[in-house]
Amino acid sequence: MTKLSHLDERGAARMVDVSDKAATQRTARAEGFVAMQPATLALIERGEAQKGDVLAAARIAGIMAAKRTHELVPLCHPLAITKAAVAFEASREPAGIRVTAEVKVAGQTGVEMEALTAVAVACLTIYDMLKAADKAMVIESVRLVEKTGGRSGTYRAPDRSRRP
Repeated sequence: MTKLSHLDERGAARMVDVSDKAATQRTARAEGFVAMQPATLALIERGEAQKGDVLAAARIAGIMAAKRTHELVPLCHPLAITKAAVAFEASREPAGIRVTAEVKVAGQTGVEMEALTAVAVACLTIYDMLKAADKAMVIESVRLVEKTGGRSGTYRAPDRSRRP
């Protein structure tokens, strides 16, 4: 079994010491899906949600979340990220919005958590903006799609093109 880097020799939680690591270019892409009723998706597309522009609010929320991940996830390092982008794609079948995030940094540790946090918070914002119309929405399939850089190199998730 792989040794967990966030546990010390006694099994206590710790922040990993990255001071001896070289700063390298690192990227991470993550995705998630907000499943909803077709009528709810139509509200987004027509710009008729009661709270305003759903995707604009979710984009800003996701970017802000990426920048503040270290405040939300206890053992994450504060990072001077160089890029945080959030994008959306409407889906008819199943009805919903696919959320993707890409985060970059030149640093000593990766940005996987920042990309995942951006997606999760963008999905939560979509839910919040639309909950009056559709409380049955489901946030699902939040996952790391790809990461590059660092000692462990590149990771690409298996293709899930048949799923949300």
